[in-house]
Amino acid sequence: MEFRRLGRSGLNVSAISYGNWITHGSQVEEDAAVACVQAALDAGITTFDTADVYANTRAESVLGRALAGARRESVEIATKVYNPTGPGGPNDRGLGRKHIMEAIDGSLSRLQTDYVDLYQAHRYDTTVPLEETMLAFADVVRSGKALYIGVSEWTADQLRDGAVLAHELKVPFISNQPQYSMLWRVIDEKIVPTSEELGMGQIVWSPIAQGILTGKYLPGAPAPEGSRATDENGGARFIKRWIQTPGLLEKIQELKPLAADSGLSMAAFAVAWVLQNKNVGSAIIGASRPEQVHDNAAAAGVTLEADLLAKVDEILGDLVERNPAKTG
Repeated sequence: MEFRRLGRSGLNVSAISYGNWITHGSQVEEDAAVACVQAALDAGITTFDTADVYANTRAESVLGRALAGARRESVEIATKVYNPTGPGGPNDRGLGRKHIMEAIDGSLSRLQTDYVDLYQAHRYDTTVPLEETMLAFADVVRSGKALYIGVSEWTADQLRDGAVLAHELKVPFISNQPQYSMLWRVIDEKIVPTSEELGMGQIVWSPIAQGILTGKYLPGAPAPEGSRATDENGGARFIKRWIQTPGLLEKIQELKPLAADSGLSMAAFAVAWVLQNKNVGSAIIGASRPEQVHDNAAAAGVTLEADLLAKVDEILGDLVERNPAKTG
């Protein structure tokens, strides 16, 4: 496993992170979820990402039980706050002080730990003064309940505003968690340069674009049984946009020889692609089976040559989304 510093912080993260959005507590039974977490540990993955909103807090509980036997100092646990949880009361959401201070305690209890390594704002809250949000995060850090603060899907301007307050409050504001893949590159124009300037790194989600970049979805054929596209209670709505993009499935099939030339599966090739961006500290993978974890983990430490990256661009062409306005 390759390890990288997250931004200019002192936190080392595994280049491949294991995340449990959609899967734990909903799509995957707990025995399978625990097996996937163990496979991640066996593969050298030390960074685990979750959020209180995943399966309405159940995903955190599953991850907490799955990691119960691991040495706490040997793993990095990240979770998020913002989206509605519990019964969805007026203070069960957002980045107001009351919700943040209560949410961190709930997350720690479910994760069975005294602290998280990284506590992230799952989105930007336009209804709460940023000063209130950042002060609450600073107090979470000072109380020892989180070591570092990060965000997810903030714009470049929002990152700058947050960094100013973080500097004033002396709180380690170190990361952003955006969607990023061969097909979704909206962070390249503004987010990455801004993050590099601010000393922040990316922990990217959906590097395989909800599974579409595995190449298993064939043009004109039904979705494979048991795949995310067939799970109406889980990921079908997220992958739908890619399946319905005209010409995309055909172009993805053209990537298969490139992956083969790299000695990687299509999924690992897609993960390796995002890791070529030096501002990316870690790429989050998800899995429903342990073998998927080991396959994706093969992307760590792989260097893709410039001519290969150029061929990817040539094949995908205008199918790549690059508009920075689509951040968040």
